Amino acid sequence: MKRIVPLALAALFLTTDLATAASWIQLGPGGAVEARATSAGTACPKAILDGAAVPIAVRAAADANFPLVCALVVPPGAKSLAIDGAALGLPSADPQRILVLGDTGCRIKGTALQACDDPKAWPFPGLAKAAAAQKPDLVIHLGDYLYRESACPAAFAGCAGSPWGDNWASWDADFFTPAAPLLAAAPWIVIRGNHEDCYRAGPGFLRLLGPSAFDPAAPCEAHIAPYAVPVGEQLVAVMDSSSASDTSAEPAQVQLYQKDFEALKAMANVGPGRELWLATHRPLWGAITFMGAPAGGNATMIKAAGDLSAFNAISLMLSGHIHTFEAINYEAKVPPQIVAGNGGDNLDVTPIDLRGTVFQGDSGVRVRTGFSVGGFGFMMLTRVPGNAGWTIELYDSDGHPIKQCAYQDRSVFCLSPG
Repeated sequence: MKRIVPLALAALFLTTDLATAASWIQLGPGGAVEARATSAGTACPKAILDGAAVPIAVRAAADANFPLVCALVVPPGAKSLAIDGAALGLPSADPQRILVLGDTGCRIKGTALQACDDPKAWPFPGLAKAAAAQKPDLVIHLGDYLYRESACPAAFAGCAGSPWGDNWASWDADFFTPAAPLLAAAPWIVIRGNHEDCYRAGPGFLRLLGPSAFDPAAPCEAHIAPYAVPVGEQLVAVMDSSSASDTSAEPAQVQLYQKDFEALKAMANVGPGRELWLATHRPLWGAITFMGAPAGGNATMIKAAGDLSAFNAISLMLSGHIHTFEAINYEAKVPPQIVAGNGGDNLDVTPIDLRGTVFQGDSGVRVRTGFSVGGFGFMMLTRVPGNAGWTIELYDSDGHPIKQCAYQDRSVFCLSPG
């Protein structure tokens, strides 16, 4: 249920520190580059682009729950950008270091509680600083930014005083303030998670992070059509899987995602030497522990994928949703899956060795080799010189390297437990 700030407090909300300013750059459909910023006041902040002041347009007017949101289209070839004096990392024409993380918020829902003030229980603020120190060229967030869905119980001191619901106070506490160092470090590709569906934080996501223009009078957009973001030698296909049920394949949802997979096929003509990566929150074939054994799979998307032909041109899948790190190669002709959902929310229990995983439905997909790594953390993809694939460096929440693997030619290597 959305927490509403009374209208009588709206003016106070807009003129006090309750609306902490945030600024960032995100990449959108077709490679559009947009700087965005929130403002605690009634006007957009000042922007200096390549040494000259430029105006920023209003993206969304302030209301009782959110401050003013502003946006600036960043032209190709821009060399520097600062908003309210804070420098932002601009896009690289050919990113060499791509940082991947997901599921970063602090869970407060009913009896499922995290101690948001305890860096051991919720490490995202420190994790974001450690990730920024790695100096990425690009950040991909795989979704689930806001987990503060209900009021913190009075008897639980770990989240005392926390905001909750789809409003700026919650977004700021769960994402924008802790992510600030990483938001400044590099541009982002933002993926919509199931916690950003229309029943939870969807309106806030579309206002703050949505890929298209925001209309406050329009109903919440339940599904965003797939779009492609060129990233150097890669084309990242962003697919909204927020509404794809893991456990049941409802006909209307299956038809919706069948259209998405057809759209992915249309992205296949990406040019010689350019790989197509799929970035979506829910993995089609990710594993959890069920009755002591690895099991999983998204019922909706597995059904919609049909003959799997949409995966012919895809070379790598990136997802979150499962709160762990997983790297999986499959026996079927589908690309490897990397799950990086260990950015801050309560961790899931997953088997170390994922061979033998049983997935929903009968898509014919089986795990050939795969493993999971527990604990909070993030992942860095670093291009190997000579276009010889990528190294995969896993870091814990303090920024210490814990495992290194490699990705090349539609395969992830170093797929052994431990």
